[in-house]
Amino acid sequence: MRAVLCGYYGMGNGGDEALLASLLQLLPPGIEPIVLSGSPHQTRDRYRVECCDRKSFKAVFRALRTSDLFIWGGGSLIQDATSALSPMYYMGLMALAQMMGLKTIAWAQGIGPIRRSFNRWSAKQVFRNCSSVSVRDRGSAALLHEWKIPFLLAPDPVWVLESTPVEGLWDLPAPRVAVNLRSHRLLTPERLNVLTRALIDFQKATQVCVLLVPFQASQDLAIAQAIQPQLPGESRILLLDDPQVLKGVFRGVEMAIAMRLHGVIMAAAEGCRCFALSYDPKVSHLMAELELPGYELAELPEAADQISHAWLEVYANGDALSADQRQSLVDRASMHQEILRVTA
Repeated sequence: MRAVLCGYYGMGNGGDEALLASLLQLLPPGIEPIVLSGSPHQTRDRYRVECCDRKSFKAVFRALRTSDLFIWGGGSLIQDATSALSPMYYMGLMALAQMMGLKTIAWAQGIGPIRRSFNRWSAKQVFRNCSSVSVRDRGSAALLHEWKIPFLLAPDPVWVLESTPVEGLWDLPAPRVAVNLRSHRLLTPERLNVLTRALIDFQKATQVCVLLVPFQASQDLAIAQAIQPQLPGESRILLLDDPQVLKGVFRGVEMAIAMRLHGVIMAAAEGCRCFALSYDPKVSHLMAELELPGYELAELPEAADQISHAWLEVYANGDALSADQRQSLVDRASMHQEILRVTA
């Protein structure tokens, strides 16, 4: 069975690459993937799979015509908060696959927010016509329940992703703390300045080596480059393309301060203490579910010392998720594989 895998792949986003790697890891042996990618050569070289250019309608149509299955491969594909056009691309391909008679799966989706009425109506139609649907959060589950669409609810599949050690990480000074920040309207210059001053105070108090970890170079790298020269102690910027290696970073640190959802997930999955900075309900929901310490960016304290003290408390006295908690999340996230098996 040939399956077209559709997501935000090959676009330089570590979280979406981690979702692709997780999907390929969980894909049953009887399914041969064809990945729609923004960088097909890079995706082909990294994962050793057949790829085609996601922007070439001719190539995508040819892939659909020669396939049996179409999979939306995880993440916040169907939302119009960042772009009105983005969900139309994904819903258009799903509708085309359904018109061409392919079995269709919406896999590990984080749905919403969907603010435009036409997008909500379109999403409802394509989800209703899917052969199977799984979601990764309760907000998405509530929306599908409202639409009377059957679904499977399980944690984000990146919990299952196998990590790979980072070459040279253990040669860096210990202890180490990983930090991930991304550009966002809520991360104003004023808030970034406060966080930077808090990080300076935190490093002075702990003497940690700070690892600045961009997940998407276009949104995260400039922030890391702005922070690093101001740090008084040891620091590195780790720009990693392989999602398994990216997850491996968190195996070698004492603590993570993370803004991106998959930064929080990877840190918690690898057993390090974690402090979350939420810019989005999906991060807030994860914080609540796992009882993780953190701040809503919109409510970030104005005093840098208040933030650094909160980080010091987690660093000195915080607890990582227990091995049993992590295994439970891995086991439950593996449930996303079931709808792939049933369909196959």
